[in-house]
Amino acid sequence: MYAISTEKKADYWEVEALFDLCFAPGREALSSYRLRENNNPIAELCMVARDKERILAGAIRYWPVTIIEQDALLLGPIAVHPTRQGEGLGSLLIKDSLALAKELDYSRILLIGDFTYYGRLGFKKLTNFKMPKPTNPDRILGIELISGAWNIPSGPVTSLK
Repeated sequence: MYAISTEKKADYWEVEALFDLCFAPGREALSSYRLRENNNPIAELCMVARDKERILAGAIRYWPVTIIEQDALLLGPIAVHPTRQGEGLGSLLIKDSLALAKELDYSRILLIGDFTYYGRLGFKKLTNFKMPKPTNPDRILGIELISGAWNIPSGPVTSLK
């Protein structure tokens, strides 16, 4: 059983260490980080999961982005400690945070990820939108929190810098 809560300032370095563990220290070189540079995450959607001993088991963050002046959220990173993977914690963090994002009136979320994993959670491949390079276009995925939210003009995804 996990306690899921909003990430606090005191959690920051522990969460960063988890991301480094799961993605390697060079993770900042990934194209999605171009959208996170000089940008602040959506604090109320950044969550941590802790076990009964209060040990960090997982974390998720969201970032504001735009596509041709349309607001969207960039999901990621999301990480589950290697000793906790396969327990459904990643799916739980995503489902809980998507429900909260909908409550907060966000309409569309995108990410760069594996369709095999995220497709089972309702994400679909997006073909009209360009992420910073280098990004494999087959890994650009999105989900609508409001029907028709992805019926917007195609274009580049940019940060809210």
